[in-house]
Amino acid sequence: MQDERNHNTSPTSFPYSSKQLASSTQGGNSDVPVVDLSVSDEELLVREVTEASQEWGVFQVVNHGIPTELMQQLQVVGKQFFDLPEAEKKAVAKEEDFEGYKRNYLEGIDAWDEHLFHRLSPPSIINYKYWPKNPPQYREVNEEYTRHMKKLAEKILGWLSEGLGLPTVALTQSLGGETAEYLIRINYYPPSPKSELALGGPAHTDIGALALLVPNEVPGLQVFKDEQWLDVEYINSAVVVFIGDQLMRMTNGRFKNVLHRATLNKERLRISWPVFVSPRHDMLVGPLPDLELISGDDSAPKFKPYVYKHFKSRKLKKLSLDLTEKKIS
Repeated sequence: MQDERNHNTSPTSFPYSSKQLASSTQGGNSDVPVVDLSVSDEELLVREVTEASQEWGVFQVVNHGIPTELMQQLQVVGKQFFDLPEAEKKAVAKEEDFEGYKRNYLEGIDAWDEHLFHRLSPPSIINYKYWPKNPPQYREVNEEYTRHMKKLAEKILGWLSEGLGLPTVALTQSLGGETAEYLIRINYYPPSPKSELALGGPAHTDIGALALLVPNEVPGLQVFKDEQWLDVEYINSAVVVFIGDQLMRMTNGRFKNVLHRATLNKERLRISWPVFVSPRHDMLVGPLPDLELISGDDSAPKFKPYVYKHFKSRKLKKLSLDLTEKKIS
């Protein structure tokens, strides 16, 4: 299994030129939508998250129900892990799979980070050998955070389903229901003298369906919209929600799989905690048939269905995914 982020920025994958993708790390101000989940008007919530997914492919949610203290604990134990000596971090180092710790400081703009990646849910896919034993609270905090994150993800998927005119459970069930996979990647971007030349995380869309990210207070997250890179404003305790490749394909292109990247800071440490929501690896994923029935003949399938593990393999190898595409060079 590979990293849930897709770092392919080929012009045949996205409608952006190489010049645009390699532009300065200085971004403009953005108006990424912010949705307040404390409002009691369900129709308003459905409309706001649906419009944000159609127009932006990214939005932030506040008053989402995840305890602020738990989010703070998540960040504390995450930073404590990266503060450990290198030998201790290597106790959970990557082996053949994508899970584990990796130090990744490369020449150029490919990547300038350390990260820890492991599965969170369902229990049948968890390998605790990649969960740090130090700090001691790491497992307890991450398990509690996973319970809250699953509730939030299913709420958002429910509102998005209703926004498409489908039953509330449609998207959740199409991702496998209780067998949908949740994974966390802690991104650690230390201060870098190459901040104007290098990127912490290069431009990518997320291979999975949904990503829910919590950053620390140091800015650096950017999204690509209207042919320019835009900074995502930091909002204390907010969760940034990204639409990934699978939701874009499942909704037949109605929702955008937003292109985003992470920039570096010369003086300050930046850390982020994205949780990726993906279909079960053996699930067939493609445009939802019920969506075509609701929309009529003008919504013929635009994307070829793929078993999820095969989609990931082809995408990461830069192979064609649809009949109209050529092999990505």
